[in-house]
Amino acid sequence: MNPLIEINLALVLFLPWFAILGALYWFYPRQPRGGARKAFDAAALLLALAAFLVANHWALGYADRAYGRLWPQVLATSVAYGVFLLALGVAFFVRRAWLRRRQRGS
Repeated sequence: MNPLIEINLALVLFLPWFAILGALYWFYPRQPRGGARKAFDAAALLLALAAFLVANHWALGYADRAYGRLWPQVLATSVAYGVFLLALGVAFFVRRAWLRRRQRGS
């Protein structure tokens, strides 16, 4: 297998699911939608993807290869997916608190 594809196999396999989760994050809630909200959402999605990539590469290097060639991929996918969900979850709750604070201030 091409080494570049092997390193990023988890991303290739999870990209459709990340697109679904990212779309749900982007479109919910529908209002209010201004420039600041779009910038925050875009930054949150990019940070979640970057966190996924960093966690994926870290886990691939950390995994003990004594358990076979598949184990690093399994560990990297599990860790990186959890990190992606954590980053998106934190962004969701931060955005919700920010939007509530803005609504009270209006």
